[in-house]
Amino acid sequence: MKLFTGSAHPELAEKISRYLDHPLTDTVLQRFPDGESFVKIVENIRGHDVFIIQPTCTPANDNLMELLIMIDACQRASASRITAVVPYYGYARQDRKDQPRVPITAKLVANLLTAAGADRILAMDLHSQQIQGFFDIPVDHLYASPVIVKYLRSLGLKNPVMVSPDSGGVKMAYSYSHMMDAGLAIVSKQRKSATDIEMLNIVGDVDGCDCVILDDLTSTAGTLCGAAKMLKDSGARKVVAAVSHSLLGPDGARNIRESEIDELICTDSIPVAPDLGECPLTVLSVAELLGDAILRIHHNQSVSSLFRV
Repeated sequence: MKLFTGSAHPELAEKISRYLDHPLTDTVLQRFPDGESFVKIVENIRGHDVFIIQPTCTPANDNLMELLIMIDACQRASASRITAVVPYYGYARQDRKDQPRVPITAKLVANLLTAAGADRILAMDLHSQQIQGFFDIPVDHLYASPVIVKYLRSLGLKNPVMVSPDSGGVKMAYSYSHMMDAGLAIVSKQRKSATDIEMLNIVGDVDGCDCVILDDLTSTAGTLCGAAKMLKDSGARKVVAAVSHSLLGPDGARNIRESEIDELICTDSIPVAPDLGECPLTVLSVAELLGDAILRIHHNQSVSSLFRV
């Protein structure tokens, strides 16, 4: 087995390497003066099982291109199998044609990864389940729920209610409600633009309850903050938000600080921005989860047992 890391999130790769007690393969990652990526694999990988750890987060274009180049380099170095470990799969929000003359970038990226030479994809909490079907190669889809639920249980929530901030997240909230033995509520949302959200109604009883808003990702936190305000107005005692991928920048962190959200929980699937100020953010590591999945794939074992909480 050979573990590689790109420049997107070397800290996560180091954690996975330490957990597996397996060193990262020596690689040269450089930029040409015009911004092009250069990759050179220092060690012999002929006939090896290769895992490239690279979330396609900000800067998405650079990290995606670097991942494609690393896959191509490994293929040309005669690796026996190449698995792209993509904890955060970028460009996933455009997964269908909801307007005339728009692209389906989630499918485009799937085509690029396959064309570059990836034999397998390991991802976590994709924006929508159907993205797995965009690939013509095997996809192992992990969930951050085992890590997040363990932490939520430690909070000692009273009368917990799992809340979906929109209709698309009902399945996730329903799954968490079973794992937490909690109630379920849904916030009806109408999106005006990429940054402007209009909250409409709440389905479910949240009066006097500790609410947990669940989503796969957040960037401006507009959806989470709007839902939290509606929950507090409806009598919620405490509001916690939990997301798998935090794309928060300074504006999103400010929105969280000024909102009714008492705590935002996320994972380290992507690096957390360093300039978030006093944002009430709790970061949970998914290194062990990804490490176990890598080990099981390498030994051709079942990955589904990792879904159990």
